[in-house]
Parts: sequence; structure tokens; C-alpha cells
Amino acid sequence: MNSFVQRLQDRLRPANELAETPGLSSQQAAVMALITDHPSRPELIFTLRAKHLRAHPGEVAFPGGKWEPQDPNLLATALRETHEEVALPPAQVRILGAIKPSSTLAGTKVTPFVGLVSHNVTMVPDPNELETIFRVPLNWFSAKNCLRIDEFSAAGVTRRIPAYSYREYEIWGFTAAVTQEILSGD
Repeated sequence: MNSFVQRLQDRLRPANELAETPGLSSQQAAVMALITDHPSRPELIFTLRAKHLRAHPGEVAFPGGKWEPQDPNLLATALRETHEEVALPPAQVRILGAIKPSSTLAGTKVTPFVGLVSHNVTMVPDPNELETIFRVPLNWFSAKNCLRIDEFSAAGVTRRIPAYSYREYEIWGFTAAVTQEILSGD
């Protein structure tokens, strides 16, 4: 576990480098990809968005959301949204770094931050935003449990991103791309 976290942290950008984005707007968002610190079986934590939401209903996602004026930077956005959605206090997250921002198909520029949490952490989904919270062991992804490869094109660049089916959940799109980025060095 410690070697994975160290290799991941070495590949990530410093969180403060991407947190202080000039000209923040409501068209920017941040998510928090949380990894548990279990010594032999670390897990990646996902949420299932509530079906009644207007944006991305019923989709698998990382906790996060759009920047709001009270947020001093995008890291604050990710931590605030994580606290609101899963009741995880920011002090319980050890920030490992950030992944280069990219845009969703809807055109929102999203900065993913990566954090480490205790494997014993208790989280509670906010029923106004989420159906549930679930965890996927990192080694499950390394077993190449790919459902299919999706192609997405934006600004003349085509990306091939795996989609995964874990139990009753489908992990695809932006969330799968962030997952792939986290796992790419392992």
C-alpha cells in the first residue's frame, strides 16, 4: 500500500498548483477521488448520484461539484462537496495531489484531487444528492475487469477510456478516466 501511495503521489501534481486557478467560475468544478489506507487491500470510494438530480442522475461519480463563490479555491470546493455529500470532514482527508483538469461532455472543467482516508472511515450519503456510497478494491481494476472501451472526442482529441461494471454499478466517462489516471502508474 505505501509503495502504491508513494508512486501515485510522485505522479500527481501538487494540489496547491491546481487549486489556485485564476478566474474561477461556476463552469468549473472539483472532485475528490478517495483511496482507503488499508495496508493489503486499498479501495477507491465512489458514489451513486441520486436518480432525481437534474445533472448526471443515477451515475457513478466521485464526491464533488461546482465551484461556489465562498470557496477560496478548487481544493476547497472538492473538500466542501465531499463533506456535504458523504459527511467526511476535510481534516480526515490526506491530500496526495491533483490530476490535470479536463472537461466533461457537458463542458464543465473539472479538477480531480486525490486523497487518502482511513479504511475505517465512516461516510453517510446525503439522500438529497446520493443513492449510496460504495468501495472497489484497487486490485479489482488491475485484474482488467473492463466492460468495454468508450471513445470520447473533445477539442479535436479522441480518448479511449475503459468502462467498468462492478456489481450493479457502471463506472464510465469522466469517473472512469480519473480512475484510469490513478491506476496508470501501477
